[in-house]
Amino acid sequence: MIRGMAQAIRVGLIGYGLAGMAFHAPLIDTTPGLDLDAIVTGNPERQAAAARNHPHARILSKADHLFAGDRRVDVVVIASPNHTHVPLVSAAIAAGLATVVDKPFAPTAGEARPLIEAAGKRGVLLTVFHNRRWDGDFLTVRRLLAEKALGDVYRFESRFERWRPEPRRTWREDAAPAAAGGLLYDLGSHLIDQAFVLFGPATSVYAELDQRRVGVVVDDDSFVALTHASGVRSHLWVSSVAAQSAPRMRVLGSAGAYTKYGLDVQEAALRSGARPGLGWGEELPEHWGRLGTDDDARPVATESGNYPAFYHLLERALREGAAPPVPPEDAVRSLEVIEAAQKSSSERATIALKV
Repeated sequence: MIRGMAQAIRVGLIGYGLAGMAFHAPLIDTTPGLDLDAIVTGNPERQAAAARNHPHARILSKADHLFAGDRRVDVVVIASPNHTHVPLVSAAIAAGLATVVDKPFAPTAGEARPLIEAAGKRGVLLTVFHNRRWDGDFLTVRRLLAEKALGDVYRFESRFERWRPEPRRTWREDAAPAAAGGLLYDLGSHLIDQAFVLFGPATSVYAELDQRRVGVVVDDDSFVALTHASGVRSHLWVSSVAAQSAPRMRVLGSAGAYTKYGLDVQEAALRSGARPGLGWGEELPEHWGRLGTDDDARPVATESGNYPAFYHLLERALREGAAPPVPPEDAVRSLEVIEAAQKSSSERATIALKV
């Protein structure tokens, strides 16, 4: 907690791959009260890109520079490969630095819980970058639920599917499950987190995790079914072999359904080099979802996506002692589901969860 600071809160970003370059760095750079002071990457090409894109930031080759005597940064953002999350979070906490870690928090819930305990003892903020809590479609569903526009919800369907028949030889597809590789850790973490935020804790998990493409050692086509304590069922899909698109979201209720195609617009904007500003996250009307029944459905305006909210909330938490953007305990809950899903798939059984 950094109460009452007049100057900007200095941020050190570890990792400048897709997550660091397209998501974290632009959002940090455009958040009032935050200063992107340092970027850590050992890759010469990425060092050059970081220097071009953020000429005011120091470019460092090793994360150790942030932990051992640097003392220039107030918060560390970890956007490095999944298998490095646990040791880097541990080092940041030991150095007394507030810490943001990209999802997945850790490979297992058992590795994540001690980090939360250590942060509590050290008195430093710890949060997990579940940015898709600020997707426009997700925010729209939250609004419809608050308005009771769907009546009693029976089933929530949510998908991140794409068509990539040839594997990309990256750590996300080559890393073993123990190193948090595969689609369930990558995109499934978001879907599980969204389902919990919308409908509360789950009592059971059933899953089918498959490797469809030649040479892939982690899941690339998976399905997870959650039964929530509220009675709602969430059906979640992640796939790299979906040659045709299904709805991104579909919510079925006693008063009607909401069906939405297409991804939130923010990722494509950030990848293209756009930066948050006027009109950020707005979706064109032709892409809005529809609410009602087959005989009587109307378009529903999609809420504007708001990834910048994460870092605005982080700045407030550091400066004023407000709650973190995402409690790390929520990320542990998602990891428990991932572990249960792995067990369910291997045993071909439904796995009970503690509520």
